[in-house]
Amino acid sequence: MSHKIVFLDRETLDANVRAPNFPHEYTEYAQTSVDQIVERAKDADIIITNKVPLREPVLKQLPKLKLIAVAATGTDVIDKAYTTANGVTVSNIRNYAYNTLPEHVFALLFALRRNLVNYVDSVRRGRWGYANQFCYFDYPIYDIAGSTLGIIGYGALGKQVQTRAEALGMKVLVNDITDIPGKVDVATILRESDVITLNIPLTPATKDMIGAKELASMKKTASIINTARGGIIDEEALADALRKGVIAGAALDVLTVEPPKNGNILLDPTIPNLIITPHVAWASKEAMQVLSDQLVDNIDAFVAGEPRNVVTA
Repeated sequence: MSHKIVFLDRETLDANVRAPNFPHEYTEYAQTSVDQIVERAKDADIIITNKVPLREPVLKQLPKLKLIAVAATGTDVIDKAYTTANGVTVSNIRNYAYNTLPEHVFALLFALRRNLVNYVDSVRRGRWGYANQFCYFDYPIYDIAGSTLGIIGYGALGKQVQTRAEALGMKVLVNDITDIPGKVDVATILRESDVITLNIPLTPATKDMIGAKELASMKKTASIINTARGGIIDEEALADALRKGVIAGAALDVLTVEPPKNGNILLDPTIPNLIITPHVAWASKEAMQVLSDQLVDNIDAFVAGEPRNVVTA
């Protein structure tokens, strides 16, 4: 039996995608809009998607569909209640970003604690040229060694962040939805951490979990990093907190709507001490190839009757 595979958004993966290990017909599209999905995938029994959403109204029109292979860890683009109820398997990618994402977290952490962006920008504006001495102290710099890192979300990535933090001499506080040794509550992490990193999925329970109240409970010298999913931090509350100096800084690799074609409150360049990168924490060349290989492994396993990395509602 030959399988029909359609990759809806191939340009989201900058890696080689090897051929699956079974008879198949493969079609890929650089990008696919929602109104193009049915026409392109109506005969497919396997769909690959990274960020193209597959909701009930579309899924109802794809009667041949048996597997949705998500080319990411997060599966919030999939209507999992529908797929679970209707026998469509959903697989995702796991434990592929074990270097790239923690390294991005620490790139942002160093930039925040040492105020790198502010100093680089001020030098470009000519500030150094009229300093009264060999240097200037316009922006505070804090040591990373001896500071406290709060990790909210203690899965594989959270553990990798902890390993790197401890190697740098940081004290680490951890919280997770599951019971883990040494777990502290979120309120304690907010109150005691110098830097907080979010490594949790976006769910109804985590949406806007960091709002004005939570930001106000942080130290004025503290910063927050989100490389997980947009929507976990209330974006309006964060913009307000940064403008008012409630916290010292923030760094995000994610926004609520991506790409932000209609703008976003956090893209206002007048907001101080805010770093935003375009959802690339996951995207080292090495990590993308690991992801691609696991993606095809998931598809091969499903066709062999041994589905893996299955996600349900």
